[in-house]
Amino acid sequence: MEKEILTSSRTGDSCIHVKHSSGLDIYICEMNGFSSIEALIGTKYGSVNNIFKNAADSDYTTVPEGIAHFLEHKLFENEDCGVFELYARTGASCNAFTSFDKTCYLFSCSKNYEENLKILLDFVQKPYFTKENVDKEMGIIGQEIKMTNDNPEWRVFFNMLRGMYHAHPIKIDIAGTVESIAQIDADLLYKCYDAFYNLNNMVLSIAGNISADKVLEICDQCLKPSADKGLETVFPEEPAEIVTSEVTEKLPVGASIFQLGYKCTPSEGAQRLKDVAAASTAAALLTDPALPMCERLLKEETINSTFDGEVFYGSDYFTVFFSGESDRPHEVREALIAEIDRLITEGIREKDFQRIKKTAYGAMIRGLNNVEAVSNLMLSAHMDGTGPYDAIEVLSDLTCADVIDYMRRELRPDRSVLSIIEKEA
Repeated sequence: MEKEILTSSRTGDSCIHVKHSSGLDIYICEMNGFSSIEALIGTKYGSVNNIFKNAADSDYTTVPEGIAHFLEHKLFENEDCGVFELYARTGASCNAFTSFDKTCYLFSCSKNYEENLKILLDFVQKPYFTKENVDKEMGIIGQEIKMTNDNPEWRVFFNMLRGMYHAHPIKIDIAGTVESIAQIDADLLYKCYDAFYNLNNMVLSIAGNISADKVLEICDQCLKPSADKGLETVFPEEPAEIVTSEVTEKLPVGASIFQLGYKCTPSEGAQRLKDVAAASTAAALLTDPALPMCERLLKEETINSTFDGEVFYGSDYFTVFFSGESDRPHEVREALIAEIDRLITEGIREKDFQRIKKTAYGAMIRGLNNVEAVSNLMLSAHMDGTGPYDAIEVLSDLTCADVIDYMRRELRPDRSVLSIIEKEA
């Protein structure tokens, strides 16, 4: 087991990567002088991973929507007691989350990190699913689904995704539906656990006031060797075209809200980093209140301070979307289309580009001085197939021409979807 030192040539920051004999990838960042510790262990398993097989399987298995999130809930409950109770005894804060393409379990603390790490490594390797505890969870998650279905921000987002994607499961709520989770049982949970919670499909990331040698010693004690089963996941074939250009729904909201999304070409690894840098810079330029388009829309009260842009991407999906409150979302759409066309034709002013780029670069540098941000960075980069400091390098090399080229290729009016939640009369 050799330590690989990963270093940023731009900042001098470094972390340690180890491929443990158990199969687990481990990232450690010793941050001397900091008082806190943040640790995450994650698996490449999210709500979109509903079709899979191991190398020894003859056919793919299809499981109900929402099962990854359901499994996350149940893993906190073991045969002896709840995991929250164990962490309460050490004074640590613990949590977990399931996203579209990953599930992570984490703790943060300022002391007793050795004991907290042992708890983390222990419970993620000890599933305990029974008919009784699965049935009990049905009602809890069912209520959670109903609550998110009543959230207008959640609705406007998923309406946009359903307007974009024909077949990709990204359009399905992370928690699934009340009907889909009713199909989940203990056997299915164990099947998903055995496939996705194999240590070869997982990564541990820990940062803060720690000793790398001590972390690895605990890993040697706690990790059980795991054979790589050759896990494969697949997605339905997805056309480049959108489903529909507009989705509107009326709800009892205080102000009408919208999201305008562009269905972009998905990418992976180093290419995805370049696409994210270009798309994020384009979104920042198009939502900058100091630039003419936003300044005009703000003055006309077509938009307000909630107007923002975001890049959203993962396994076989990529979108750039703009959101905010507006009673005139169609005018926002027209303005964005016109401004994108103008920037493609006339170019981006170098001083505007440099200001946006330096702001993003500064945010990345500040993140390297935050324990939580560093631990999340190491885990996310690994799952994206890149190094922790690669994004800094890519952003440093980004040019105006790269951003214009991305807008020309990807921010196409015929690939845009406007999702609106209107106020009920």
